[in-house]
Amino acid sequence: MTNKDGYDTNSESPTSTSNRFGYYSAILTTVITVVTFGFAMVAIPISGANCPGNCVEYPYLDTVSQFPRDFLWMPLAIVLVLAYVTLMVSIHFYAPGQKKIFSQVGLSFALIAAVILLVDYYIQFSVVPMSLINSETEGLAMLIQYNPHGVFLALEEVGYLVMSLSFLFMAPVFANKSRLETAVRWVFVMAFILAIVSLAVISVNYGLDRQDRFEVVVLSIDWLVLIINGVLLSVVFRRQLKAKQKS
Repeated sequence: MTNKDGYDTNSESPTSTSNRFGYYSAILTTVITVVTFGFAMVAIPISGANCPGNCVEYPYLDTVSQFPRDFLWMPLAIVLVLAYVTLMVSIHFYAPGQKKIFSQVGLSFALIAAVILLVDYYIQFSVVPMSLINSETEGLAMLIQYNPHGVFLALEEVGYLVMSLSFLFMAPVFANKSRLETAVRWVFVMAFILAIVSLAVISVNYGLDRQDRFEVVVLSIDWLVLIINGVLLSVVFRRQLKAKQKS
C-alpha cells in the first residue's frame, strides 16, 4: 500500500529498523557473553597471580596438553567482540541528535577496543597452539597466554580498558530518560569507574608486576556490563518498537 507520494506505508521506518536491530544485537550480546564467560571459567589459570597450584614456569612451552580446553573460549570471545560493536552501533543510532557527539566518540572507542581484542584473540587461537604442537617455539613465550607479563595479557588489558571508556561515552545517551535507561547509564558509568579504580589500586600495590590481576578484573567488569546492559537494552529497544507500532 502506498500513499499519494508513492511511499510504501507498510514498510518499516528507519527508526523501527534500527530499534529492531538493536533489540536483536542486545540479545545476541547477552547470550554470547554468558556462554563465553562459562567457557572462560573452565580454563583454570596454570600461571600468574590466580594460579591455584602446580603452576607452569617460564618459558611456558610445556603447555600443549592444555589445548583445546584453555583456548575454546577465544573463538567465542571473537564473536562477543563483534556483537559488542553491533550493540554500540545500535546505541549510536538510538541516540538523540544532541547526544550523538557522545555516542560517536563511544563508537570510535568501541572500534579501537574491538580491533585490539580481535587481533589478540585470533593470534592466540590460530598461532600459539599450532606453534606448540609443531615445536616452533622460538619467541613464543612473549605471545602465549600463560605469560603473566606477555603481549596477550597486555593487549587484553588495554582492549578492555578502552571498552570501558566506550561505555562511559555511551552513558550520556541515556540521560534524563526513564528509570530503565537511567539504570543503563549508571551501569555504563560504574563500569568505567570500577575499571579505573581497580587499575589504580592494583598498580599501587604491584606496580608494573600486575601479572593477570587487572586483566581478570577489567575483563569481568566489562563482560558483566555487557550481560546486564544487554538485557536492559533489549527491553529498551523492544519498548521503542512497541511504541512505534502503536503510533
